[in-house]
Amino acid sequence: MASNLHRGGTHLPYRSRDGLSTRSGTGSEEIQLRIDPMHSDLDDEISGLHGQVKQLKNIAQEIGSEAKFQRDFLDELQLTLIRAQAGVKNNIRKLNLSIIQSGNNHIMHVVLFALFCFFILYMWSKMFKR
Repeated sequence: MASNLHRGGTHLPYRSRDGLSTRSGTGSEEIQLRIDPMHSDLDDEISGLHGQVKQLKNIAQEIGSEAKFQRDFLDELQLTLIRAQAGVKNNIRKLNLSIIQSGNNHIMHVVLFALFCFFILYMWSKMFKR
């Protein structure tokens, strides 16, 4: 840190800009700021910082409103998914009930159709053997 050394070789506190320097506190984590009154462009610096703070505030507000919009959108999407899931569950239950109620007849129809097909094939094979 050669830039922080004074001409006499003594160590100056950390310097950030001309006219501004920090001094370490007495064992605490506080930083003290000393402003050199010889530099008159501090008002411009303060105005610039004020403008930047306003911009940051506006950006933070926009981020907050976007986060609220997305949270509301996700809440609506979650409710829609819950409703759709309940509808699918209800339809599956109804389908299972209808399968149970008409399942025996359905199996009987399939077995009779298979027997009929085998009978037709049997008769057809007998006719062509002659």
